[in-house]
Amino acid sequence: MYGTDAHAISAPAADFEAVLRELRDRAEVVDALYRFGLGQDLKDKELFASAFAADAELDFRPAAARWGGQPPLMTGRDTIVTTILTLFTDRVDTTHQVTNPRVTIDGDTSHLTALVEAQHLLAADHGTFALLKNPYDVDLVRDGARWVIRRMRIDNAWYRGTPTAIFG
Repeated sequence: MYGTDAHAISAPAADFEAVLRELRDRAEVVDALYRFGLGQDLKDKELFASAFAADAELDFRPAAARWGGQPPLMTGRDTIVTTILTLFTDRVDTTHQVTNPRVTIDGDTSHLTALVEAQHLLAADHGTFALLKNPYDVDLVRDGARWVIRRMRIDNAWYRGTPTAIFG
């Protein structure tokens, strides 16, 4: 799952233009995951939706299986945005922190792995929470000058709290 290349940049160091293009692409790839997390945290529908391709797929089933949850596979940007924001808005406060991003780029497609720590607190009672450490496995596609998520698979390394109170 994780990108384990020994170098962050694959373009030859002497090819300044190629290095610059790759650095921009890498920043835009990781930014798609930042838009995903911050869009949820702010309950910002436009920002959250900007992270996804129209035909995106979000698979939270591997993470939820750790505590017995059985969410559906979410397909389509509109379904993903509506499902998640409806679940959280006015009910759950969230914060997402992205670490250890590793990116590989192949033309107009890319692959990203990262660790995301996600805190979910019931808005009415912050004593009821779920703190999740989740490995993310993400495939992206170029969309003009930015990158968007085509497929995201979220697993769970560990959790604390009561995920069933947050996710059902």
